Amino acid sequence: MGKVALVFPGQGSQYTNMTKDLYYKFDEAKEIIDKANSLLDFDLINMMHNEENNKLLSKTENTQPALLAHSMSIIKILEKKIDFKYDTCLGLSLGEYTALTVAGAIKFEEAVSLVRKRGLIMSREVQDIEGAMCAVIGVDKSIVEKCILKLKSNLVEIANYNSPNQIVISGEKKAVINLAEILKNNGAKRTIMLDVSGPFHSSLLKGAGKKLKNELEKVDIKYTKVPVISNVDAKEYKNICEIREKLEKQIYSSVLWEDSIINLLDNGFDRFIEIGPGKTLRGFIKKIASKKKVDVEIINIDTYDDVNSFIKSFGGNYGK
Repeated sequence: MGKVALVFPGQGSQYTNMTKDLYYKFDEAKEIIDKANSLLDFDLINMMHNEENNKLLSKTENTQPALLAHSMSIIKILEKKIDFKYDTCLGLSLGEYTALTVAGAIKFEEAVSLVRKRGLIMSREVQDIEGAMCAVIGVDKSIVEKCILKLKSNLVEIANYNSPNQIVISGEKKAVINLAEILKNNGAKRTIMLDVSGPFHSSLLKGAGKKLKNELEKVDIKYTKVPVISNVDAKEYKNICEIREKLEKQIYSSVLWEDSIINLLDNGFDRFIEIGPGKTLRGFIKKIASKKKVDVEIINIDTYDDVNSFIKSFGGNYGK
Protein backbone atom coordinates (compact mmCIF):
# COMPACT_ATOMS: atom_id res chain seq x y z
CA MET A 1 0.00 0.00 0.00
CA GLY A 2 1.30 3.45 -0.93
CA LYS A 3 1.32 6.64 1.07
CA VAL A 4 -1.29 9.39 1.20
CA ALA A 5 -0.64 13.14 0.93
CA LEU A 6 -3.22 15.83 1.63
CA VAL A 7 -2.74 18.89 -0.58
CA PHE A 8 -4.35 22.29 -0.09
CA PRO A 9 -4.88 24.99 -2.75
CA GLY A 10 -3.80 28.62 -2.62
CA GLN A 11 -5.05 31.93 -3.97
CA GLY A 12 -6.75 31.83 -7.34
CA SER A 13 -8.82 28.76 -6.50
CA GLN A 14 -11.59 30.72 -4.74
CA TYR A 15 -14.98 31.06 -6.41
CA THR A 16 -18.39 32.59 -5.72
CA ASN A 17 -20.56 30.40 -3.45
CA MET A 18 -17.59 28.43 -2.19
CA THR A 19 -18.60 26.36 0.90
CA LYS A 20 -22.30 27.25 0.47
CA ASP A 21 -23.50 23.68 -0.04
CA LEU A 22 -21.22 22.40 2.73
CA TYR A 23 -22.39 25.13 5.12
CA TYR A 24 -26.08 24.28 4.81
CA LYS A 25 -25.76 20.49 4.65
CA PHE A 26 -23.07 19.60 7.19
CA ASP A 27 -23.17 20.76 10.81
CA GLU A 28 -19.39 20.32 11.03
CA ALA A 29 -18.85 22.73 8.13
CA LYS A 30 -21.30 25.28 9.54
CA GLU A 31 -19.55 25.17 12.91
CA ILE A 32 -16.07 25.78 11.51
CA ILE A 33 -17.19 28.51 9.06
CA ASP A 34 -19.24 30.26 11.75
CA LYS A 35 -16.21 30.18 14.02
CA ALA A 36 -14.01 31.72 11.33
CA ASN A 37 -16.64 34.37 10.67
CA SER A 38 -16.79 35.32 14.35
CA LEU A 39 -13.01 35.84 14.48
CA LEU A 40 -12.82 38.22 11.51
CA ASP A 41 -13.54 41.91 11.12
CA PHE A 42 -15.75 41.35 8.06
CA ASP A 43 -18.63 39.06 7.10
CA LEU A 44 -16.80 36.08 5.62
CA ILE A 45 -19.97 34.07 5.00
CA ASN A 46 -21.65 36.86 3.05
CA MET A 47 -18.48 37.41 1.05
CA MET A 48 -18.17 33.74 0.06
CA HIS A 49 -21.87 33.16 -0.60
CA ASN A 50 -22.89 36.40 -2.34
CA GLU A 51 -22.04 36.87 -6.02
CA GLU A 52 -22.02 40.65 -5.61
CA ASN A 53 -18.93 40.31 -3.41
CA ASN A 54 -16.79 38.46 -5.95
CA LYS A 55 -14.28 41.32 -6.33
CA LEU A 56 -13.93 41.64 -2.58
CA LEU A 57 -13.39 37.89 -2.28
CA SER A 58 -10.43 38.10 -4.69
CA LYS A 59 -8.56 40.54 -2.42
CA THR A 60 -5.73 38.67 -0.75
CA GLU A 61 -6.67 39.70 2.79
CA ASN A 62 -10.14 38.18 2.25
CA THR A 63 -9.21 35.24 0.07
CA GLN A 64 -6.78 33.78 2.58
CA PRO A 65 -9.20 33.16 5.48
CA ALA A 66 -11.86 32.03 2.98
CA LEU A 67 -9.60 29.31 1.58
CA LEU A 68 -8.52 28.20 5.04
CA ALA A 69 -12.13 27.96 6.22
CA HIS A 70 -13.18 26.03 3.11
CA SER A 71 -10.50 23.36 3.42
CA MET A 72 -10.83 23.07 7.20
CA SER A 73 -14.61 22.62 7.00
CA ILE A 74 -14.05 19.56 4.79
CA ILE A 75 -11.37 18.20 7.11
CA LYS A 76 -13.74 18.46 10.10
CA ILE A 77 -16.48 16.61 8.20
CA LEU A 78 -14.15 13.78 7.23
CA GLU A 79 -12.68 13.49 10.73
CA LYS A 80 -16.20 13.13 12.14
CA LYS A 81 -17.57 10.74 9.53
CA ILE A 82 -14.69 8.34 8.86
CA ASP A 83 -11.37 7.11 10.22
CA PHE A 84 -9.44 9.61 8.10
CA LYS A 85 -5.70 8.87 7.98
CA TYR A 86 -2.88 10.37 5.91
CA ASP A 87 0.91 10.47 5.93
CA THR A 88 1.82 14.07 5.08
CA CYS A 89 0.34 17.49 4.32
CA LEU A 90 1.40 20.28 2.00
CA GLY A 91 -0.20 23.31 0.45
CA LEU A 92 0.46 25.81 -2.30
CA SER A 93 1.38 29.20 -0.81
CA LEU A 94 -1.56 30.05 1.49
CA GLY A 95 -2.39 26.34 1.44
CA GLU A 96 0.72 25.69 3.52
CA TYR A 97 -1.00 27.41 6.45
CA THR A 98 -3.95 25.04 6.03
CA ALA A 99 -1.53 22.10 5.97
CA LEU A 100 0.07 23.26 9.22
CA THR A 101 -3.36 23.73 10.81
CA VAL A 102 -4.51 20.26 9.79
CA ALA A 103 -1.25 18.82 11.12
CA GLY A 104 -1.82 20.45 14.51
CA ALA A 105 0.99 23.02 14.40
CA ILE A 106 -1.42 25.98 14.59
CA LYS A 107 -4.84 26.10 16.21
CA PHE A 108 -7.63 26.92 13.79
CA GLU A 109 -8.61 30.06 15.67
CA GLU A 110 -5.07 31.42 15.55
CA ALA A 111 -4.65 30.38 11.92
CA VAL A 112 -7.74 32.36 10.84
CA SER A 113 -6.44 35.54 12.46
CA LEU A 114 -2.90 34.91 11.22
CA VAL A 115 -3.81 34.50 7.54
CA ARG A 116 -6.05 37.56 7.70
CA LYS A 117 -3.09 39.56 9.05
CA ARG A 118 -0.80 37.95 6.47
CA GLY A 119 -3.13 39.07 3.69
CA LEU A 120 -3.32 42.62 5.03
CA ILE A 121 0.47 42.78 5.40
CA MET A 122 0.95 41.59 1.82
CA SER A 123 -1.64 43.98 0.45
CA ARG A 124 -0.26 47.02 2.27
CA GLU A 125 3.34 46.20 1.38
CA VAL A 126 2.66 46.50 -2.36
CA GLN A 127 -0.11 49.12 -2.39
CA ASP A 128 2.21 51.69 -3.97
CA ILE A 129 3.69 49.23 -6.47
CA GLU A 130 2.08 48.37 -9.80
CA GLY A 131 2.82 44.68 -9.54
CA ALA A 132 1.68 41.66 -11.51
CA MET A 133 1.96 37.89 -11.80
CA CYS A 134 1.86 35.86 -14.98
CA ALA A 135 1.58 32.12 -15.61
CA VAL A 136 3.90 30.90 -18.35
CA ILE A 137 2.74 27.71 -20.05
CA GLY A 138 4.75 25.23 -22.07
CA VAL A 139 8.34 26.31 -21.56
CA ASP A 140 11.08 24.65 -19.51
CA LYS A 141 12.03 26.33 -16.25
CA SER A 142 15.67 26.53 -17.36
CA ILE A 143 14.65 28.81 -20.25
CA VAL A 144 12.71 31.08 -17.87
CA GLU A 145 15.71 31.26 -15.54
CA LYS A 146 18.08 32.08 -18.43
CA CYS A 147 15.80 34.80 -19.78
CA ILE A 148 15.62 36.41 -16.33
CA LEU A 149 19.43 36.34 -16.06
CA LYS A 150 19.76 38.01 -19.45
CA LEU A 151 17.39 40.77 -18.38
CA LYS A 152 19.69 41.58 -15.43
CA SER A 153 16.70 42.93 -13.57
CA ASN A 154 15.60 42.42 -9.99
CA LEU A 155 12.10 43.62 -10.90
CA VAL A 156 10.82 40.23 -12.09
CA GLU A 157 11.40 36.77 -10.62
CA ILE A 158 10.02 33.24 -10.60
CA ALA A 159 7.25 33.03 -8.01
CA ASN A 160 6.07 29.44 -8.52
CA TYR A 161 7.58 26.29 -9.97
CA ASN A 162 4.18 24.63 -10.33
CA SER A 163 4.76 21.81 -12.80
CA PRO A 164 6.93 20.85 -15.80
CA ASN A 165 4.42 22.78 -17.91
CA GLN A 166 3.87 25.89 -15.78
CA ILE A 167 6.01 28.59 -14.19
CA VAL A 168 4.63 31.76 -12.59
CA ILE A 169 6.62 35.00 -12.78
CA SER A 170 6.10 37.95 -10.46
CA GLY A 171 7.32 41.52 -10.02
CA GLU A 172 6.75 45.04 -11.30
CA LYS A 173 4.07 44.96 -14.00
CA LYS A 174 6.15 46.39 -16.86
CA ALA A 175 8.97 43.93 -16.16
CA VAL A 176 6.54 41.00 -15.97
CA ILE A 177 4.91 41.95 -19.29
CA ASN A 178 8.34 42.39 -20.88
CA LEU A 179 9.54 38.98 -19.70
CA ALA A 180 6.30 37.34 -20.82
CA GLU A 181 6.87 38.66 -24.36
CA ILE A 182 10.45 37.43 -24.34
CA LEU A 183 9.30 33.98 -23.21
CA LYS A 184 6.72 33.83 -26.00
CA ASN A 185 9.60 34.33 -28.41
CA ASN A 186 11.52 31.56 -26.68
CA GLY A 187 8.94 28.82 -26.99
CA ALA A 188 6.25 29.53 -24.40
CA LYS A 189 2.86 28.32 -25.67
CA ARG A 190 0.86 30.80 -23.61
CA THR A 191 1.24 33.50 -21.00
CA ILE A 192 -1.68 34.35 -18.73
CA MET A 193 -1.77 37.44 -16.54
CA LEU A 194 -3.19 36.42 -13.18
CA ASP A 195 -6.01 38.19 -11.35
CA VAL A 196 -4.06 38.93 -8.16
CA SER A 197 -3.60 42.06 -6.10
CA GLY A 198 0.18 42.11 -5.94
CA PRO A 199 3.58 40.67 -7.01
CA PHE A 200 3.52 37.85 -4.50
CA HIS A 201 6.44 35.49 -3.87
CA SER A 202 8.94 38.06 -5.07
CA SER A 203 11.61 40.08 -3.27
CA LEU A 204 9.22 43.05 -3.39
CA LEU A 205 7.56 41.34 -0.40
CA LYS A 206 10.69 41.16 1.78
CA GLY A 207 9.39 43.98 3.96
CA ALA A 208 6.19 42.00 4.41
CA GLY A 209 8.27 39.06 5.59
CA LYS A 210 9.71 41.12 8.44
CA LYS A 211 6.25 42.29 9.47
CA LEU A 212 4.88 38.75 9.29
CA LYS A 213 7.74 37.56 11.50
CA ASN A 214 6.40 39.76 14.31
CA GLU A 215 2.95 38.18 13.96
CA LEU A 216 4.38 34.65 13.87
CA GLU A 217 6.15 35.28 17.17
CA LYS A 218 2.74 35.83 18.80
CA VAL A 219 1.34 32.49 17.61
CA ASP A 220 1.58 29.36 19.75
CA ILE A 221 3.12 26.99 17.22
CA LYS A 222 3.51 23.32 18.09
CA TYR A 223 5.31 20.57 16.22
CA THR A 224 3.27 18.76 13.60
CA LYS A 225 1.46 15.46 14.17
CA VAL A 226 2.34 14.40 10.62
CA PRO A 227 5.11 15.75 8.38
CA VAL A 228 4.40 19.02 6.54
CA ILE A 229 6.38 20.00 3.44
CA SER A 230 7.64 23.57 3.14
CA ASN A 231 7.23 25.59 -0.06
CA VAL A 232 10.60 27.23 0.54
CA ASP A 233 12.85 24.16 0.18
CA ALA A 234 10.47 21.26 -0.62
CA LYS A 235 11.51 19.53 2.62
CA GLU A 236 9.54 18.64 5.72
CA TYR A 237 9.73 20.88 8.74
CA LYS A 238 12.10 19.58 11.42
CA ASN A 239 11.22 21.79 14.38
CA ILE A 240 9.07 24.69 15.58
CA CYS A 241 11.73 27.34 14.95
CA GLU A 242 11.93 26.18 11.34
CA ILE A 243 8.19 26.70 10.93
CA ARG A 244 8.45 30.37 11.87
CA GLU A 245 11.62 30.93 9.82
CA LYS A 246 10.28 29.31 6.66
CA LEU A 247 6.86 30.93 6.84
CA GLU A 248 8.58 34.30 6.96
CA LYS A 249 10.69 33.42 3.91
CA GLN A 250 7.77 31.83 2.08
CA ILE A 251 6.04 35.20 1.59
CA TYR A 252 8.84 36.46 -0.70
CA SER A 253 10.43 33.20 -1.94
CA SER A 254 9.64 30.95 -4.89
CA VAL A 255 7.10 28.19 -4.23
CA LEU A 256 8.85 24.88 -5.01
CA TRP A 257 5.70 22.89 -5.68
CA GLU A 258 7.12 20.66 -8.42
CA ASP A 259 10.12 19.69 -6.29
CA SER A 260 7.84 19.01 -3.32
CA ILE A 261 5.72 16.55 -5.33
CA ILE A 262 8.79 14.92 -6.89
CA ASN A 263 10.23 14.30 -3.42
CA LEU A 264 6.99 12.68 -2.31
CA LEU A 265 6.79 10.51 -5.42
CA ASP A 266 10.38 9.40 -4.82
CA ASN A 267 9.39 8.41 -1.30
CA GLY A 268 6.49 6.17 -2.24
CA PHE A 269 3.53 8.56 -2.22
CA ASP A 270 0.97 7.54 -4.82
CA ARG A 271 -2.32 8.94 -3.47
CA PHE A 272 -3.00 12.67 -3.34
CA ILE A 273 -6.20 14.15 -1.92
CA GLU A 274 -6.80 17.79 -2.87
CA ILE A 275 -9.01 19.38 -0.22
CA GLY A 276 -10.55 22.77 -0.94
CA PRO A 277 -11.83 24.78 -3.89
CA GLY A 278 -10.93 23.88 -7.47
CA LYS A 279 -8.75 21.29 -9.16
CA THR A 280 -5.60 23.29 -9.84
CA LEU A 281 -3.26 21.08 -7.81
CA ARG A 282 -4.65 17.96 -9.45
CA GLY A 283 -3.47 19.26 -12.83
CA PHE A 284 0.00 20.07 -11.52
CA ILE A 285 0.41 16.68 -9.83
CA LYS A 286 -0.76 14.79 -12.93
CA LYS A 287 1.83 16.54 -15.09
CA ILE A 288 4.64 16.01 -12.58
CA ALA A 289 3.80 12.32 -12.17
CA SER A 290 3.44 11.87 -15.92
CA LYS A 291 6.89 13.30 -16.54
CA LYS A 292 8.32 10.85 -13.99
CA LYS A 293 6.21 8.05 -15.51
CA VAL A 294 4.63 7.26 -12.16
CA ASP A 295 1.01 6.19 -11.66
CA VAL A 296 -0.85 8.15 -9.01
CA GLU A 297 -4.40 8.44 -7.74
CA ILE A 298 -5.66 12.01 -7.27
CA ILE A 299 -8.95 12.79 -5.55
CA ASN A 300 -10.60 16.22 -5.29
CA ILE A 301 -12.84 17.08 -2.36
CA ASP A 302 -14.48 20.48 -2.74
CA THR A 303 -18.28 20.31 -2.75
CA TYR A 304 -21.04 18.50 -0.86
CA ASP A 305 -21.19 15.86 -3.61
CA ASP A 306 -17.42 15.36 -3.46
CA VAL A 307 -17.52 14.84 0.29
CA ASN A 308 -20.40 12.38 0.11
CA SER A 309 -18.76 10.46 -2.72
CA PHE A 310 -15.51 10.14 -0.78
CA ILE A 311 -17.24 9.03 2.41
CA LYS A 312 -19.28 6.41 0.53
CA SER A 313 -16.21 5.01 -1.23
CA PHE A 314 -14.07 5.02 1.90
CA GLY A 315 -13.14 1.49 2.85
CA GLY A 316 -9.79 1.76 4.58
CA ASN A 317 -7.85 2.41 1.38
CA TYR A 318 -6.44 5.60 2.86
CA GLY A 319 -5.50 4.30 6.27
CA LYS A 320 -1.97 3.74 7.46
